[in-house]
Amino acid sequence: MGRGPPVVTPPRADAAGRVARLLRATPVPAALIVLVALSGVVLGRVYADPLLTRLMAGAAAGSVLVGVAARRLPSWLVAPLSVAALAGWTLLSLRLAAAHAALPGGLGEVTADAARNAIPRLLTAMIPVEPAPDTVLVPVVAAWLAGLTAAEVALRAGRVLLGYLPPALLYAGALYVVGPNADPAIGPTVLFAGVAAAGLAAPGRRSGPAPDPVAGLTPAVRAAVRLRLVAASAAGLAVVVALAALLAPVVAAQVDERPVDPRRYVEPPRVESLDENPLIRISGWALNPDQRLLDVRTVAGAGDGGPPRIRLAVLSDYDGVTWRVGATYRNAGRILPATEPAPGAATDEVRQEITVGDLTGRLLPAVPTPREVTGARVAYDPATGTLIRPEGLAPGLRYEVSSVRERPDANLLSTANVPAGDEVARVLRVADGAPEPLRRLATQLAESNGAPYARADAIATFLAEHYRVTADAPSGHAYPNLAFFLFGPRNGGGQRGTSEQFAAAFAVLGRLAGLPTRVVVGFEPEGDGPVRAADAYAWPEVLFDGVGWVPFDPMPRPNSEPRPVEEDFRPQPEDPPPSEVPAPTEEPSATPPAAAPAPGRNEGGLGTPVLVGGGAGGLVLVVGAVLAVLVAMRRRLTRSRLDAGDPGSRIAGAWRELTDALRLAGHPVGPDLAAEEVAEQARAALAAARASAAPTADAAGRGAARTDGGVGELADLVNRAAFAPGSVDAAQAGRAAEVSTGYVTALRAARSRWARLRWTVHPGPLRWHR
Repeated sequence: MGRGPPVVTPPRADAAGRVARLLRATPVPAALIVLVALSGVVLGRVYADPLLTRLMAGAAAGSVLVGVAARRLPSWLVAPLSVAALAGWTLLSLRLAAAHAALPGGLGEVTADAARNAIPRLLTAMIPVEPAPDTVLVPVVAAWLAGLTAAEVALRAGRVLLGYLPPALLYAGALYVVGPNADPAIGPTVLFAGVAAAGLAAPGRRSGPAPDPVAGLTPAVRAAVRLRLVAASAAGLAVVVALAALLAPVVAAQVDERPVDPRRYVEPPRVESLDENPLIRISGWALNPDQRLLDVRTVAGAGDGGPPRIRLAVLSDYDGVTWRVGATYRNAGRILPATEPAPGAATDEVRQEITVGDLTGRLLPAVPTPREVTGARVAYDPATGTLIRPEGLAPGLRYEVSSVRERPDANLLSTANVPAGDEVARVLRVADGAPEPLRRLATQLAESNGAPYARADAIATFLAEHYRVTADAPSGHAYPNLAFFLFGPRNGGGQRGTSEQFAAAFAVLGRLAGLPTRVVVGFEPEGDGPVRAADAYAWPEVLFDGVGWVPFDPMPRPNSEPRPVEEDFRPQPEDPPPSEVPAPTEEPSATPPAAAPAPGRNEGGLGTPVLVGGGAGGLVLVVGAVLAVLVAMRRRLTRSRLDAGDPGSRIAGAWRELTDALRLAGHPVGPDLAAEEVAEQARAALAAARASAAPTADAAGRGAARTDGGVGELADLVNRAAFAPGSVDAAQAGRAAEVSTGYVTALRAARSRWARLRWTVHPGPLRWHR
C-alpha cells in the first residue's frame, strides 16, 4: 500500500503560529522592562534633566533583551555576556553624561572619578541633581543588574512572581533616595502594580487547555484531592485577607508621613579654617598688593553697571571672636538653583571666564549670584551663595560663571523695613560679651536715626569719617580687636585698620542696632585682566524687606582726614562718680562715755587670753576649711574639664587648663591670640620657668621640669575641634588631657614651694571662664 502525499502547512498558517508564539512570549519581558524603567522615572523626579530616566530605561531594555536572546544558551554563559553588554552601556552612559555636563577630561579620567565618588556625590548632590557621570553611574548599573536578575528568574526558571522581586527592590530604593524631595509617586506606583498584574495574568508559552491534575484517578481519590485543593485555596485566601486587614491601617498611616531624607546621614563636603573665615586673609593680601590671584575676562554683560564685584565668600555667623561662613555645601552640577530677585530690582546677566593664579583654598570666586558654572566641579550653599571646588583650587584652573547681578531699587530703601523672626535670627544674633562702648555707640547712632536705612547709613558714615585705612594694620575682628579699632588711642595704633575691621565693625554695630547684617569677602577689580591682592576687599551688607541684601561702603573717602572720635562720641564712665554732698558734722554728746574696762579683764566673762586663743584657733580652722574647699573645687573643675562631655568639649577643657596655668604663672594669654601663638607663649613660659628653677628642687619637681610641653599638638587639636566639630575622637581628647596635665605639672613644679602651694588653692580658675 503506497504512502500518502505529505501534508504541507500553508505559509500563512506557519507565520500566524510564529506571531502567536511571539505574542505569548512578549508580555513577561515587556513587563520586566517597564518595571525596571519605572525606577528611572521615580528617581528622575529629583534630576534637572530627563537624561537619567532615558539611560535607566535603556539599561532596563538592554538587560532584559540580552536575557531573552540568551535563553537557549547555557546559564553560565548569560552572566558574562550581560556583564560585557553592561560595560558597553555604562561607558556610553558616562560619555553622554560627561558631554551633557560639559566636564573636562578624557573618558578614562571621568570614569575613574565617577567610580570613586559615585555614592557620596549622589547622596550629597544638590536638588535638582544634574545628570553627570558620578550621579548616573550607580542608577544605571543598578537598573541593569535588576533587569538581568529578573529576566533569569522569570524567563529561564519560569518564576514570574519571584522575578518581580529585583525590580520591586530597585523601585523601593529609588523612592528612598528621593525621600521628601519630590511629590508622592502615586502615578508610577499605580502603573507599577498594574504592569506587574498584567504580566502575571498574561498566558504562558503553553498552547491548548491546561491538563487536569486529577485526570486518571479514581472518583473517590479525585474528590479527596479536589477537596484538599479547595481547602488549601480557602486557607491561603484567609491568610491574605487577614494580612491585608492587619497591615492596611499601618500602610494607610504612613501615607501622610514625611519620608526620611537619606542625605541626613551623609556628611557634605567640608572646608578648612582658611575657607571658613577668609576675612583673616585681607591683612595678608594688603601686605602683598601685587600678588596675582586671578585673571578675569568678561564674556557678556557688565555694561552699564561697571566692573562687577567678584564674591569669594559670605560670612553670616559671628561668635564674638570669628566671622565664619557656616555653610552646608551640596555637590552641584552646571545649573545652580535659581533665586527670585527682589521685586523692582534691576538685573543683568554677567558671564565671566576666570583663571586661577595664586589664589589657594577651595572657595571659588564668582559674581553674585551664580546660576551656571562650567569647567569646574562645584559644591554650593544656597543660603549664602558661596561656591567651593571640593578638590581645591590649582594654578591654571579655568572655569566660566554665568551670574545674575541685582541692583536694588534705591527709591525703596529710605522707607524699607528689616525682617525679624526665626528666618533671620542667624544674621541678627549678637554674641555674648559685646563691650559696653560698642553698645553705647550703636545706641547713640540708632537713637539719632529711626528708619533702618538711616541707621545703616549713619553707621557707615561714622566709620568713614572717623577712621583711617592702613595696609599694615594687624588682622583681628574679635570684640577686643574691634573695641581697640573703634576707641583705641590714635597714637597707639587705634582707629585704623583694613577693610576687615571696617566691615566687621559695621556688621557688629548694625546687629547691636537691630539690623540683620553679614560680611562679604571678595574682590573689586577695575576691569578685565589680572585681579591682584590689592583688589581684595571686605564689605558689609544689610537685609531689607522687599529689597534684599544691600551692600554698604564704610571705607573713608580718598584723601580725607578723619575726625577724632571724641568729637562725636565720648564713652560714659561705667560707674557714676560719688556724690559730693558733705558729710554731716558730728554733734558733741551731752552724756559722757562709759569708762573702759581694765586691760586683761572681760567683765562678767572669760579672760582675754582665752578669747584670743579661741579666736585664733577658730580662724585657723576656718582658713583651713576654706583652703580645703578650694583644693577640692579646683580638682573637681579639672576632672570635669578633662573627663566630662564629648571629645570636643574635653579638648577645649584641656586648653582652658593650659591657659589658666599660664595665667597662674604670671603669663596671661591675650584674647586676640591664635592657638599657635598661645602655644609659642606657653613654650617660652615653660623654658623661662625651667631656667629660673632653684637648683635644690626636689626630685619630683626636676622630673616634671624635664617633661616636654607638647603644646603644639594640643593647639592643633583645639583648632580641629573648633573649626571642624565632630572630627575629633575620644583618643585625641585623652591625648589632649595628657598633654595639658603634663604641661601644668611641669610649669607648677618649676616654681618655689610657697608658689606651688598658692597655685593649688588659687580661686582664679573657678571664676575666670564664667
